[in-house]
Amino acid sequence: MWSLLLRKLKMGRLTEKNGNSLTPHMASNLPLKFRKSLQIRHLDCGSCNGCDWEMAALGNSLYDHQHFGIDFVASPRHADLLMCTGPGSTQLLNAARETYEAMAKPKWVMAVGDCAINGGVFKGAYATEGGIDGILQVDIKVPGCPPKPDDLIKALLEFMGKR
Repeated sequence: MWSLLLRKLKMGRLTEKNGNSLTPHMASNLPLKFRKSLQIRHLDCGSCNGCDWEMAALGNSLYDHQHFGIDFVASPRHADLLMCTGPGSTQLLNAARETYEAMAKPKWVMAVGDCAINGGVFKGAYATEGGIDGILQVDIKVPGCPPKPDDLIKALLEFMGKR
């Protein structure tokens, strides 16, 4: 037990606080009624699940996305924001379009990770679109492979006008 405690003291936080890999983007015209809460539908478009694990970390006690009024929903009909991970594989193009069309207006799309933005390590592969941008109109881009949960929560809060 002491060895685990000493190792923890040596390692410190696993997610670093310093540095921010967010690229500046234009603030969205988010209506005031969406600034208090945001419902997100996650869509995996052929990712390696690295970004998905970082998104799952948003729910832990360190980031606590629900404290900010952010929640993940199971149905696109209840979602305000579609959060996409992966390069947009050819097998999931129709699923991405149908999920987007099932969302109520107004609706926004967030590309999470380098793969969703421009194809990342899968760029040029025969079975990918090269980013979700070629399929849907992307409003928010969070770069990284995978992006840190800190970057994800900052982008969401900035989008909601809370930062």
